[in-house]
Amino acid sequence: MKLFDTLYRRLSGRRRFIAYAIYGLTGALAYTVGYLLRFEFAIPPAQARVLLITVGGVAAVRVLFARLFRLTAGRWRFVSTPDVVRLFLATSAGSLFLLLLREVLLPTLAVPRSVLLIEWVLSTYGTAGIWIAYRVGFERMRQARGTDARHPAKRALIVGAGEAGNLLAREILRYPTGYRLIGFVDDDRAKMGLRIQGVDVLGSTEELSAIAEVVGADEIILAIPSAEPAELRRLVQQCEEMHVPFKVLPGIREVLAGQVGVAHLRELRIEDLLGREPIQLELPELADDLMGRCVLITGAAGSIGSELARQVALHGPGKLVLLDQAETDLFYLDLELRERHADLDIVPVVADVVDEPHMNRIFRHHAPHRVFHAAAYKHVPLMETNVEQAVKNNVVGTAVVAEAAGRHGTGMFVLVSTDKAVTPANVMGSTKRMAELVVLDFQERYPCTAFGAVRFGNVLGSRGSVIPIFRRQLRDGKPLTVTHPDATRYFMTIPEAVQLILQASLLPELRGHIAMLDMGEPVKIVDLARNVLRLSGIEPRMGDTYRFTGLRAGEKMHEELVAPHEGTIETTIPKVRILRTFGDGLFDIPGTVRRWTEILGNGHAEDVETELRTLFVGLNGFNGHPPSDLEMLPAPPPAARWRG
Repeated sequence: MKLFDTLYRRLSGRRRFIAYAIYGLTGALAYTVGYLLRFEFAIPPAQARVLLITVGGVAAVRVLFARLFRLTAGRWRFVSTPDVVRLFLATSAGSLFLLLLREVLLPTLAVPRSVLLIEWVLSTYGTAGIWIAYRVGFERMRQARGTDARHPAKRALIVGAGEAGNLLAREILRYPTGYRLIGFVDDDRAKMGLRIQGVDVLGSTEELSAIAEVVGADEIILAIPSAEPAELRRLVQQCEEMHVPFKVLPGIREVLAGQVGVAHLRELRIEDLLGREPIQLELPELADDLMGRCVLITGAAGSIGSELARQVALHGPGKLVLLDQAETDLFYLDLELRERHADLDIVPVVADVVDEPHMNRIFRHHAPHRVFHAAAYKHVPLMETNVEQAVKNNVVGTAVVAEAAGRHGTGMFVLVSTDKAVTPANVMGSTKRMAELVVLDFQERYPCTAFGAVRFGNVLGSRGSVIPIFRRQLRDGKPLTVTHPDATRYFMTIPEAVQLILQASLLPELRGHIAMLDMGEPVKIVDLARNVLRLSGIEPRMGDTYRFTGLRAGEKMHEELVAPHEGTIETTIPKVRILRTFGDGLFDIPGTVRRWTEILGNGHAEDVETELRTLFVGLNGFNGHPPSDLEMLPAPPPAARWRG
């Protein structure tokens, strides 16, 4: 191995010259062997004379056609099927040329045609054999060079013998990755007993524990990019029971983009274990809609608002106005976007959405084409004791921004809503439901502006959400706190939520309605806590590593996406539906908002709280009887007029 390494380093600078020499020598040797085989190793003197005269010409032809077909353009250590095809074409063309010479120019030499046929076969297979031998030797040299006696390679078992597993195995075998591949595991019975990249498929995932123990696996690599979350959870549980570390390849989109290799292995993320596949929505129309136009995002420094800003910036708006009260977070978002999009006109605005004169000045000056209203107070227990601020920000603030959008001719206003607005059981949910009604009520007064809302569940990783809390508790060495063993929630990732908002804003059906995402089955919070513990290498034990604290003020056992009085209709996007809802005409929405604004201004927040709980919390979100036939829901009734 050391000799091979030394020769490689000394000769690497003369690679092309050496390659041509090998192609010529291979042709000459194949030609000579062809003569020996043709005459059974007893070449007549006359034919021996022909061999000596022509062997140099054969070598020259092989070099010439190697150059014409660019056989030196590829590296032997990366040789693959296209290279072998090119080799076949080069040797075939060279043999046809030799046959032409024999028939037309040199008939007197009478080179046997069978010799030319044998030479063609031997040159093709001989050159391919040299390539393969070089590649195998190079790979073994690299592996030997990367071996460290103090840190021996990990014995890796790959789960998934498909395309992704094959590509990963090839890289492990080709380079010093720190892994030694010892086998595959796959549920496809047709692959049992096969060898992939020279490594055996040892059994199915049901036998994973036994196989890992027998072969002495140090690490398990999950190379099933298309695996359902339930399947991943099953495999993770098996790995934990074996106490064997594991890593995972990225999802199918990354695999299709060619991102398969040891460098792309990562720890399993909590979103990999969601109860459904992550939603991926294409947004080619968004760039056409935003090109050269102004977009305003309120609450831009928050989790959803900042991701909205990032994704909108990718679609080429003419101007991006970022509005938030949190100056520090807004400063860093502005800095980040300016570094990524140097040519984009970014306008950071520190403002409060309830400041009506300021909002009108902003809309008058920037004339935004689209508004994404993400500004809201969202923490349920906190809002239970801060009703005044919840109403001011979530209800009055929404009315102020929506009014400014309609008054100044904004093309589209989208409210970012939440599943807690469905049959609300707390102040936060009630204010968000009121915000939905406020936005939909504006549609009649300002028909030139499309008003709509987007409703979705809990967002993994957002500030104050359960995952960051779990991670902080893990960091502090504390048990994870779960409210109730039966509590469930709908979960989605921040990019998913933002994609939904952006996609829904393009739907013509959103005008005067609410869009929602089909989020699959809800997930138990306790299951989420257990998965977080497993991903952190901690065995879930109730009372020790996690405990139950009871539902907090205003919290529901189960969240919903559709209320009893709501029905859904399909859209052109399979995972997005439009809600048909009653509620706009049940009370005077604009009058209620004006009255609440006046009451809050006089310092009587308790009166607003009483009315808020009467309207929503006390009646489970619907002040009346739900329609009996959800399939025949009519359009929303005419909205009350906003006066003043």
